Amino acid sequence: MKRLWARAGSFGRPARLLMVNQFAINLGFYMLMPYLADHLAHGLGLAAWAVGLVLGVRNFSQQGMFLFGGTLADRYGCKPLILTGCVLRAVAFALLAVVGSLPALVAASALTGLAGALFNPAVRAYLAADAGEERRVAAFAAFNVFYQAGVLVGPLAGLALLAWDFSAVCTVAAAVFAALAVLQSRALPARPPAGRGGGPAWRAVAADWRTVAGNRPFLLFAAAMSGSYVLAFQVYLALPLHARALFGQRTGAVTGAVFAASALAALAGQLKLTAWAQRTLTGPQAVARGLAVMGAAFLPLLPRPQGALAGAASLTLCAVLLACGGALLYPFEMDTVVRLAGDRLVATYYGAYSTASGIAVSLGNLAVGALFDTGVRWLPWTALAATGLGCALLVARLHRAGHLAPRPAPVAG
Repeated sequence: MKRLWARAGSFGRPARLLMVNQFAINLGFYMLMPYLADHLAHGLGLAAWAVGLVLGVRNFSQQGMFLFGGTLADRYGCKPLILTGCVLRAVAFALLAVVGSLPALVAASALTGLAGALFNPAVRAYLAADAGEERRVAAFAAFNVFYQAGVLVGPLAGLALLAWDFSAVCTVAAAVFAALAVLQSRALPARPPAGRGGGPAWRAVAADWRTVAGNRPFLLFAAAMSGSYVLAFQVYLALPLHARALFGQRTGAVTGAVFAASALAALAGQLKLTAWAQRTLTGPQAVARGLAVMGAAFLPLLPRPQGALAGAASLTLCAVLLACGGALLYPFEMDTVVRLAGDRLVATYYGAYSTASGIAVSLGNLAVGALFDTGVRWLPWTALAATGLGCALLVARLHRAGHLAPRPAPVAG
């Protein structure tokens, strides 16, 4: 912990504020979202299709709007988008505390996703600019520790608040985001956007999007990295499905323990892994090795005779390796996006990158679900392991071909 505070304290006030901000964002989000489906199904009595609709709208509104959020941040500045996103999420969570009709729940869910689409690219672009080229990797390493701490503490806080009721969870989560908006409105310095020139706004936005679409190295890197997001999401999909097959009604406790182990591994290993990688590897090499570790994480789950204890150990090992692989690659991944953007339109690039990742997760989850439905027990884990290895090889090949070298982004014609 002392090392984390020392590392965070070595950055300027805006970077420190953004790190604490990300902890609070995840604290507020994860104290509510893990329990929303149960509230909808059992607290409000919604049908399963309605629960899926509400949750799906949140995911679609966030993933589908990342590019727009990043574009707005580049055009109007990161701070207004961060503040707007926090206010919208406070409103959305407050609505979830009081509404019960399906249309109102869908609207609140859509606002929740839109809020994330507004502040996520803006936060990362602001942090990258404030840290500077020399310290970007270190900044994103510290940032990820705060991120994972929020993921760990949020569900525990939500579980404690559920002793009252779900409305208490929503109210406290809304208060967290409202407090964030007030704090950042006062303490986060404005960072004016670069000059955008004259002409209609839509023309400038179209030119920005053409710039991103014409940046072939960025598109190749985003495609190669899409598998990492599919693999990371399996903590929420494949691992709980496997836990259900192994432990039946005890799935919840086992999944919670596995989730906690994953977050703790990222918290404990992030700064050490980043420091080691900076000493011994290039950025692309660190990304490729992280992907390989994430793929290898699924090998312990290949079917073999084992008891309940061995099954729990395999799940935990998988989650820990996923977290370590993600921790190894994350700071270098974020830095690579900025380098491929040529330090221009960074929020737009982050938005496009997140949108592509979200699409990959949606398609990947459909594929993983279909693999489970085949009943061939080894097939999902083999496919996931191959995905990690294949993505690692793609990144390594891009690096050898020179596609990941820093370069100016192409200018739209």
